Amino acid sequence: MIRSMMQMYVKGSVEAVETYQRAFNAEILGLYPDDNGGYMHSELNAYGQILAVSELTDDLVIGNTMQFCFELGEGCEEQVKNAYEVLKDGATIHCPIGACDYSPCMFSLVDKFGVFWCVFV
Repeated sequence: MIRSMMQMYVKGSVEAVETYQRAFNAEILGLYPDDNGGYMHSELNAYGQILAVSELTDDLVIGNTMQFCFELGEGCEEQVKNAYEVLKDGATIHCPIGACDYSPCMFSLVDKFGVFWCVFV
């Protein structure tokens, strides 16, 4: 396998790419606009993981039964806190930032684009 990626289909793909770039200090690898002002496909490198974001079209079913998780590792509390501060705007927070059984710093939320995240050290 050459690589794997986490593919998201969202309404507001341009804003989503900007948000994820800030949340994860991500490098934009490619932006492929569609005819409606969104992205047919885009790719960001977030901590060596590929986040692919595309505009949700009317023929796709909206639903989220997956959670995207980033375990950033010991000493990366500031990256977790930054991601939380960016992603919490308009989000449904399942677990606010803090300690849990498996991590001294984590959070879980569904962001305003409908993506379910868990980020921790």
